[in-house]
Amino acid sequence: MIEAGMEAGMQAEFLIVAAAGRQLLLLAMQRGPAGLVGLSGPYTCLYRPLLARDLTATEITDAAAAAARLLRAVPLCRLEAIDGGAAWVTPFVAGLRRGGLLALRFDHFGVWHEPVAGLGWEGYMAQRPGELRETVRRRLRRAGGLSCEIVTGPDNADGIAAYEQVYARSWKVPEPFPRFNATMIDRAAAHGALRLGLLREDGRAIAAQIWLVANGRAMVAKLGHDEARKKLSPGTVLTAHMIRHLLEIERVDLLDFGRGDDPYKAAWTTRREQRIGLMLANPLQPAGALAIGRHMLGRMRRKVTG
Repeated sequence: MIEAGMEAGMQAEFLIVAAAGRQLLLLAMQRGPAGLVGLSGPYTCLYRPLLARDLTATEITDAAAAAARLLRAVPLCRLEAIDGGAAWVTPFVAGLRRGGLLALRFDHFGVWHEPVAGLGWEGYMAQRPGELRETVRRRLRRAGGLSCEIVTGPDNADGIAAYEQVYARSWKVPEPFPRFNATMIDRAAAHGALRLGLLREDGRAIAAQIWLVANGRAMVAKLGHDEARKKLSPGTVLTAHMIRHLLEIERVDLLDFGRGDDPYKAAWTTRREQRIGLMLANPLQPAGALAIGRHMLGRMRRKVTG
């Protein structure tokens, strides 16, 4: 994020709460002309404060209250991509309120995942919708001339070039941070987490997917396919190759389809988690009070129109 995912004029800052020589909480932030926001961006699938091990709910609340006393120097602070069901959220929010901030919650985006511990490819596919099973069966049977490559190591310049060529020929809008994906690929490879899948037709990449694998979890961070070769269903074919590899070679426990509620994800996975945001507002500052008013008005409108 710091190297390739921040807007011009933003600077990373880290808020640390410590007591008796022990660091209890760290918030990764970024500061710009508009104030403080969490160190996250359009690629972030999960953001959270880093908490010391084995903190009780009371200790989390105390640490969050101390953080709030620093954060209330700005009228507004926005945290995004938070797991709304995480156990730390309730005591953290309670501490922010004790420290003088209102934590206004809003829905951000969904993430889709599937537990696959102990499942092989056949067992996994048996649980998928019939339409997807038939599409995969038909496309894999007719995949002559197509080959799949998985790049994992630090020697990945050709893989990065292939990914970016596919992305440029895809349906997707240009990246807001053009260097981010190449940087992520390099960093993931250095940690042994990279699985960059490339589907080639007669040697030319027509689909690409960046998967990150760690601690039994495989997450697809970015994907795309050549729109001109859409009739081959290259995205579906590559997804099938990658999942088969992840199940039968990597033996992962969880497939994570990353950020967003794209309709295709419901065919490959069955479980959805809600990511939320927290707008931390200081009611004693005019801009904070205005934000609180707007938030409450928005909630009232949704209730009336809903």
